[in-house]
Amino acid sequence: MATYKQKFNKKYGFKLNEPHNLKEISDITGYEYKGIKTIFEKGEGAYNTNPESVRKNVKNPQQWAYARVYSSVNPKSKSHKIDKKHLKKKKK
Repeated sequence: MATYKQKFNKKYGFKLNEPHNLKEISDITGYEYKGIKTIFEKGEGAYNTNPESVRKNVKNPQQWAYARVYSSVNPKSKSHKIDKKHLKKKKK
């Protein structure tokens, strides 16, 4: 089973476990950085306010937040439907 990060990397031609920072994710996907950062912060908050929902292999709030970002930029994911109000394409 592939993670959302692995699906993202496969879609955009990166090595499967290659990490990206928020700015890179914004540049790669074309979504505004501000929205990506908002989703990241929601992920950190969810980690801290609902610890019983966090899987045992997740070690810190940033790891949980990045997972939410990678999931949210995938149009087929449930979190994309929830967070799409934050995802606006950059103006050209």
